[in-house]
Amino acid sequence: MNGVDRKGIGMTSQRTRDRLIQRLREHGITDEGVLAVLRDTPRHLFVDEALASRAYEDSALPIGFGQTISQPYVVARMTSALLGDDVPARVLEVGTGSGYQTAVLAQLVDQVYTVERIDALVRLAEQRLHKLGFHNVRYRCTDGSWGWEQNAPYDAIIVTAAPQEIPQSLLGQLADKGRMVVPVGGAGGQRLLLLTREGNQVKQTLLDMVSFVPLVQGRDA
Repeated sequence: MNGVDRKGIGMTSQRTRDRLIQRLREHGITDEGVLAVLRDTPRHLFVDEALASRAYEDSALPIGFGQTISQPYVVARMTSALLGDDVPARVLEVGTGSGYQTAVLAQLVDQVYTVERIDALVRLAEQRLHKLGFHNVRYRCTDGSWGWEQNAPYDAIIVTAAPQEIPQSLLGQLADKGRMVVPVGGAGGQRLLLLTREGNQVKQTLLDMVSFVPLVQGRDA
């Protein structure tokens, strides 16, 4: 789309992507819709050109500003849990980062609202997604722990940085029957939780143990 090389060559080729998808299957990812989107999303366009040859490794990579693009397995695991049996229409993403997770979501749900505290990352992500033809995403530079209350409630919320505790402000923006996927804990490792809201009750399910950058409060323009 718009002259952007989505397919890649060499270490970013379709064959390389197919090998990544096979590894994700071997590690227990079974959602074929999510796997198809990860296969088709050009991850090499969301990292620095110097790291493009590593884009389809199953590993996190630096994107500057002390942030990372998440490991594909973690993206697949979080996305599959977020979608559940009833695909949400409106999703809030906390932590835009490179925009890769945003792009994955934009192909699976009707509307993505994404917030990020680092203005430069917001602008880069918006440029990338616009060039790739994704127009169902709204962007905002703000403290992620605040969410985006004006557009609440959301059918689902995905948090891509780790707070020490579950952010109650985000839970308050989650619709009844809604789902939130969030890593919780300190630098020693975090629990990846699926939270399901049932009225005033919130059910917690442990999905995995993960390692994310911390959810930092405040806006860094």
